[in-house]
Amino acid sequence: MIKRIQSLYIVLLSALLLALTACSPLPGSSASSVEGALEVHFLDVGQGDAALLLCDGASMLIDGGNVADSSLVAAYLKAHEISRLDYIVCTHGHEDHVGGLSGALNTATVDTVFSPVQNFDSKAFRDFVHYTKLQGNTITIPAPGDRFSLGSAQVEVLAPLQDYEDTNNTSIVLKITHGSVSFLFTGDAESLSEEDMIEAGLDLNATVLKVGHHGSNTSTSYRFLREVLPEYAVISVGEGNSYGHPHEEVLSRLRDADVTLYRTDMQGHIIAISNGERVTFTTQRTAKAPTNPTEKAPTSYYIGNLRSLKVHLPTCTSLPAEQNQIRFDTLDEALKDGYSPCSACRP
Repeated sequence: MIKRIQSLYIVLLSALLLALTACSPLPGSSASSVEGALEVHFLDVGQGDAALLLCDGASMLIDGGNVADSSLVAAYLKAHEISRLDYIVCTHGHEDHVGGLSGALNTATVDTVFSPVQNFDSKAFRDFVHYTKLQGNTITIPAPGDRFSLGSAQVEVLAPLQDYEDTNNTSIVLKITHGSVSFLFTGDAESLSEEDMIEAGLDLNATVLKVGHHGSNTSTSYRFLREVLPEYAVISVGEGNSYGHPHEEVLSRLRDADVTLYRTDMQGHIIAISNGERVTFTTQRTAKAPTNPTEKAPTSYYIGNLRSLKVHLPTCTSLPAEQNQIRFDTLDEALKDGYSPCSACRP
């Protein structure tokens, strides 16, 4: 029943957007070099990433959330009557990005499939490869500097600029330019990849930033944010996730930069529409949610390091890798299990 209601919502929202873009110009619109609107749909896939881009009849899906999100991604494509995608982009091999792409590949034919690697040791990635091959396709590894068109929008591959040991840093980073509006998609790229892009002198300035790594403090450094200078940012993140995303450090940086923030955990699906000069946003729910409050919420959980047996605040800068984390509801619970407080964040 819930899935039927969600599907009905998607259909109604799609019809409303089509009516708005067909019958009246977006606020501030005027003659420009672009042919039609660019729609960027940030899908609410919980603790994962997925975005559908539509422009002048062309379409591109960037990531697909977790395996469990396959049916949601498929339903979203069907609601928009998309049986063919021009591009699918798997930013990197982690399941919360590649998992739901199998649902897309079972729903729509795809012309070009991008990924930074052709093999990755996980069932989710192997399924992605399998369904790509069933369509007679192969995975293309793009190179920095590659460019291609998405309708009247232009897409440029910015990263990864080198081979990295950390899978997050292998993320494909894309800049999509539509007239004077641009979107920067960073996958889970962390500060090392961000620094490499800055040192390479790349044009990182963008109107909208898809915040890296679900708002983790490993990404969206102050220096990177100064280069991007976004007006808006979107964080794709799961409500109450065990990683503490988005971290307070990142929220603080976005506040300092006076960035208007949207979040899927608070607002559901988020749709940005560019007319080539301005971008407007529509949210599935709670348009005026307090996405970046100035007062920090009280800590409701703690993160333990399975290796060091240290317990941290979820905003600590010394959090372990995600696979080495365990969540505790109270500090007493962690202490009883033999964990000792981190000396940096002092929970």
